[in-house]
Amino acid sequence: MSLTDTSRFISLILRHKPETIGIELDEHGWANVEELIAGIAKQQEFSIEMLEEIVDTDNKQRYSFNEDKTLIRANQGHSIPVDVELTETTPPDVLYHGTGEKYVDSISNKGLIPKSRLYVHLSKDIETAISVGKRHGKPVVYKVDALQMNKNGYKFYLSANGVWLTKEVPVNYLMV
Repeated sequence: MSLTDTSRFISLILRHKPETIGIELDEHGWANVEELIAGIAKQQEFSIEMLEEIVDTDNKQRYSFNEDKTLIRANQGHSIPVDVELTETTPPDVLYHGTGEKYVDSISNKGLIPKSRLYVHLSKDIETAISVGKRHGKPVVYKVDALQMNKNGYKFYLSANGVWLTKEVPVNYLMV
């Protein structure tokens, strides 16, 4: 396998299917470098030097090592839920959540929950929330009292692409 093919294989492992070589990622998407090398080496020749070359020469900078190179992760593009260690940020007073009409009953009972993700995704404006909601059928937009949630100790994070994240939004902070 070429280094390009190996890089693609590493992308598959670190972004989508770590179980392919029998490893696990931690909640932040980090894999143990020794375990990654050993897992790949079962299928082809592979070493730390090859891994370092792949990381150093990747033109899209897909991967990062931790400081002592004992851990590695994909920088983005995960289909599995990982937390890429966002910084807590004070939200605006109001945020919005767009969803499909088919989810209204569940949200009315449980509030907003992350399901298979680590966080509930919120928008800074109604237009974005409507656009998100349309992906799920007829859109419904919830107004979230982020000011009160924040005062009550709920944490918020702002992703690099402008999406607000929080662990959950209980029903009492929602208005349709």
